[in-house]
Amino acid sequence: MSNRQVRSNLTLLAAAIAGSFAYAAQAQETGAVADGQIQEVLVTAQRRVAPESKTPVAMSVITGAQLVKAGLDRPSDIAARLPGVHLDGAADGLRITIRGVSNADATDKGEPSAAFMLDGVYIARPHAQNGAFLDIDRVEVLRGPQGTLYGRNTTAGVVNIISNAPGKQLEGAVGMEAGSYGARKIDGVLNLPVNDALALRAAVSATRRDSLLRNAQGTPHELGLDRDDRAARLSAKLAFNADASLLLRYDRTVQHDNNDVIVPDTNFYSGIETGNPTWRDASTTERLTNAFVPPNTVPEQGHSRRDSQGLSAELSWNLGPATLHYLGARRQFDHDFLVNYYYRIVPGFALGVRQYFEGAYDQDSHELRIATKDSGRVTAQAGVYWFREDMTQLATFRDLEPIMLPPYYVFPAGPIVSKSRAVFGQATWRVLDNLRLTAGARATRDDKTRVGSTNLQAGPVFNPATDLALPNAAALETSKTTWRLGVDADLNPSTLVYGVLATGYKSGGFNDGCLADSSALGVACPAALAVPEAALVYRPETLKSYELGLKTRFWANRASLNLAAYKYDYSNLQLSGVAMVQGVPRFVTTNAGVASVKGLEIEGSVKPVASARLSATLAFTDAHYVDYTPDGIHSWAGYKLDRAPSAVLTLGYEQGFAVGSGTLTASAFSRSARSHTIGVPSQLLRYRIPGRTETDLSLGYAQAGAPWSLLLRVRNLQDKVAPLNIDSFGMTVPSAPRTVSLRMDYRF
Repeated sequence: MSNRQVRSNLTLLAAAIAGSFAYAAQAQETGAVADGQIQEVLVTAQRRVAPESKTPVAMSVITGAQLVKAGLDRPSDIAARLPGVHLDGAADGLRITIRGVSNADATDKGEPSAAFMLDGVYIARPHAQNGAFLDIDRVEVLRGPQGTLYGRNTTAGVVNIISNAPGKQLEGAVGMEAGSYGARKIDGVLNLPVNDALALRAAVSATRRDSLLRNAQGTPHELGLDRDDRAARLSAKLAFNADASLLLRYDRTVQHDNNDVIVPDTNFYSGIETGNPTWRDASTTERLTNAFVPPNTVPEQGHSRRDSQGLSAELSWNLGPATLHYLGARRQFDHDFLVNYYYRIVPGFALGVRQYFEGAYDQDSHELRIATKDSGRVTAQAGVYWFREDMTQLATFRDLEPIMLPPYYVFPAGPIVSKSRAVFGQATWRVLDNLRLTAGARATRDDKTRVGSTNLQAGPVFNPATDLALPNAAALETSKTTWRLGVDADLNPSTLVYGVLATGYKSGGFNDGCLADSSALGVACPAALAVPEAALVYRPETLKSYELGLKTRFWANRASLNLAAYKYDYSNLQLSGVAMVQGVPRFVTTNAGVASVKGLEIEGSVKPVASARLSATLAFTDAHYVDYTPDGIHSWAGYKLDRAPSAVLTLGYEQGFAVGSGTLTASAFSRSARSHTIGVPSQLLRYRIPGRTETDLSLGYAQAGAPWSLLLRVRNLQDKVAPLNIDSFGMTVPSAPRTVSLRMDYRF
């Protein structure tokens, strides 16, 4: 779809929704809020409970009820509702991009550019981030660097999933749904107050869905983009007394699905062999069909098993003038899979490659923080943070003999250890009753070590007499102090303006290889194969942000408007891809030179009557390279950063109607975006994804006083798909086609 068509769609959509106001004004007011005001949402973006409209941070909030109503079942579903944000379910995990700041390295040595958190606990591995939402209170997405209060790897921002805590009321709910592609789901929650001091809460869910892809490879195998997951959470909240409480949470998610989630990039593009991929016309069915028949092997049945579990403890102790907070967690993640690659080795020719993988990841984190009360002229918080992740993994590639590799190309790795320690503090001084100044800083030290090897093997087991092991050994220590300066003021009781100058930092890392005189797994680094330190190690990524914002409520609190304008100085971008190193393919991360990012974000909402709500967002983004030469010859200066469309508009409308003794609620949401780019620097390829519009619809019915409700949902009404991710070999993860689902809820 051309950008001219997108602009036309935006105009028609805006006119249609605006025209509906004439009818909405005559509709009976049956909304849940009697006076028709916009409900305030309490957030913890600054590690304190505060109304979103009074929080001087560019952020978006999606409540748990909104997630269910829209059918947003996991983190990769929510990005369409957020300005300036992409959350894509790539083959190697969740890919988070905020305002053009992203990351492409999901390996053991990689770090994200945006922090993903579950109840405030940092989740390190992208593979473990895209689990099903379960009993969620809200999702907070903070845009822009948040290094002071949230730490490293927040150059892009923060995504924090916050679950419901046990409450004092006996209640429960059961939900069931069925839909397209054999989708079916059941979930339930029970809140049980044991006594005045102890409350328990349990939540469970099970989801199944058949593959969204069609197999035309001549095999009987099922392909990916399917669902088969189970999730559970048990929470307990204990009040020791009026001043101290402890919240314990245990969660576990097991996902049995298929990692064959890709199709060839030729399903979407022609002319790839010329170095200039061009979007081609095709039906949705054609785009979702894997018809690649490998010339060198026969694919196997792909599979994947992800097992993620964690235990966290959150202690709050009121000391009078201040409150002491402790948050500690231990998480484990195990992942094994078999995936069949589309592995393009030269333009116009691809091999089939099978990869077997198994990995184990354990992480521990502890934070101790003290925060003063909000009653004085100065409020402050300070704390210490400790994190450690231990990883082992084994990756085996087969079928690479046509490029002169042995039958087994193997990467044993472990132990891989990542440690981070930090001390931080932030204070706000209320200069006047309506004027506040904020300053904060965080000093972080990161240590990484890795041992492993790249093995060229004749069989599945390494034979030291005949096989070759190339050591992968490295250690890296980096440190950085990030800081934040801010000013915010109340222009009137319902209008906040703010300005922020902040910095962000993503730790550095290392590539495969070894330095001279080093060793790994008992194997010395051969001098002939040693790599210079400049090629082995890549530097930390840094960002400085300048931001101005406004948040206001008006029309008797029936309308809201949030504005944010920002500019980034973005240096040492970490860009990743597969490249040939010393005659073998390796995943390499390098530092780009400099990028420029600036933009404007507008979020608004209005309730013309109590039973209706119109919401809209508009994001303008200019994110491009200033200085970057991927191969040392070809300059990418001026090219767009990945997943950063120049303009994105979303419009949503919800209307409730009295029908008999119940309420029928209809809603529509549409997102129209200009074109954006996915770049593969190691191959000098840039894929342009044309602009498009995608619309979701829902229709719900609730009987007054009855415990049950029904909800019919349609997602991607246009039934068009586009690439979510394209890797160095041409493997493309497509978006989902149109789906329809029907849900029934019963509450007690």
